[in-house]
Amino acid sequence: MDKNLLKYTIRLGDNCLVLGQRMSMWCSNGPTLEEDIALANISLDLFGQATSFYSFAEKIDAKNSPDDIAFKRDADNFSNCLIVELDNTNFGFTIVRNFFFDCFQFLFYERLKKSNCQSLSDIAYKSIKEVKYHLRHSTNWLIRLGDGTNESNSKVQNALNEIWKFTDELFVLDDLDQIMIRDGVGVNTLELKSEWKNLVDKALADAKLKVPKNTKMVYGGKQGKHTNSFKELISEMQYITRKYSDARW
Repeated sequence: MDKNLLKYTIRLGDNCLVLGQRMSMWCSNGPTLEEDIALANISLDLFGQATSFYSFAEKIDAKNSPDDIAFKRDADNFSNCLIVELDNTNFGFTIVRNFFFDCFQFLFYERLKKSNCQSLSDIAYKSIKEVKYHLRHSTNWLIRLGDGTNESNSKVQNALNEIWKFTDELFVLDDLDQIMIRDGVGVNTLELKSEWKNLVDKALADAKLKVPKNTKMVYGGKQGKHTNSFKELISEMQYITRKYSDARW
């Protein structure tokens, strides 16, 4: 068993699963019926991507099924980036959070398609179509809200000011990343930063939004150090499995 490949694969799945869970909370709470459906579909896309990564993890180590990985780990054993676990707060906040991650995920999957690991490459090829839609959705809404009323601009600018400090973690490489890059399996996310910044800057200019200055960046998700609300998120997600551990559907 390749323990490093297992950890890396689960980490990629965690980003999708956690953001999918956040997005699922919009079901029946969207600002319009059409948008309610769109947000729910994005959630389902992310759950599907998480399942693909966790299913591959099961092939690496048959001890745990995808459901075990998702529902039977404690919160501090998740290694997702902090930005995907941030509270939805309001619709504008959700859009800004998703936009930053969608830009990253699009560039990440484009590189992951070139992975020496055929299974990870296949997941990237399959998922990139969905992520292109996610990025188009969040970009359009970012511009619509930012270049809308004074109130909508103010709300998304405030959201951007709060979320920006979590963006740098997307590009920080730890020891596991370095090993995966060396083996031709993983993505050097540091090389994506300038391209990500170009995508972000263009959309922010169209949305009449500005990046905050002198922001102290926050890290820790990859090492299992999460935000205050993360345990509550995981507890809610895992409630049924934890309460009825022997249930079969």
